[in-house]
Amino acid sequence: MVGPGRPQFVLFGSSIVQMSYNVGGWGSIFADLYTRKADVVLRGYSGWNTRMALEILEIVFPKSLSDETRIICLTSPPVNEAKVREIFGNGLDDQARTNESCRIYSEALVDLCMEMDVEAINLWTAIQERDDWANACFIDGIHLSAEGSKIVVKEILKVLKKIDWEPSLYWLKMTAEFSEDSPYYVVNSNGSTTVNVSSHISTWQREWLDI
Repeated sequence: MVGPGRPQFVLFGSSIVQMSYNVGGWGSIFADLYTRKADVVLRGYSGWNTRMALEILEIVFPKSLSDETRIICLTSPPVNEAKVREIFGNGLDDQARTNESCRIYSEALVDLCMEMDVEAINLWTAIQERDDWANACFIDGIHLSAEGSKIVVKEILKVLKKIDWEPSLYWLKMTAEFSEDSPYYVVNSNGSTTVNVSSHISTWQREWLDI
């Protein structure tokens, strides 16, 4: 542990979460946007399902923190069935990896979240809004490419922007850590002020300004 404490985003799930820190992955994009504002913690377990996740849920999310925990559920993304068969062959059960089964699972999760008043993002629907989703959004038919990851980040940011959590967890409304001016910063050309870059938005972050 290091201090002072920052808000934490815990990404919890299976291989789609575990691989989210790949180059261009949605976890790495998210961590970059929240630099100096929040810690993005990866808890992805490749090959796991809901039953396995439930066995460690109280370890990852202690009940002592329940009052302060905010939840956003992400549904299953769609799958490119042809690509899955091409890459994995018979290594995966076709019955468990159809786009239709992903739709059913996703809609069930959205319905459950509505009943429980929990925020949900339907990735199955959001990703398929792109015409070339099947080839552009996946590296192997299941796991997300950089293009697919951008859709995930966009959908999460939309929820964080609209929701009325206090304090806000939307990246542009959060204060950077240790953002006070310092005499040790580089001095401006006017000789009287310093260049405080604590809240600087990088060129590659600007595409997320218009969410």
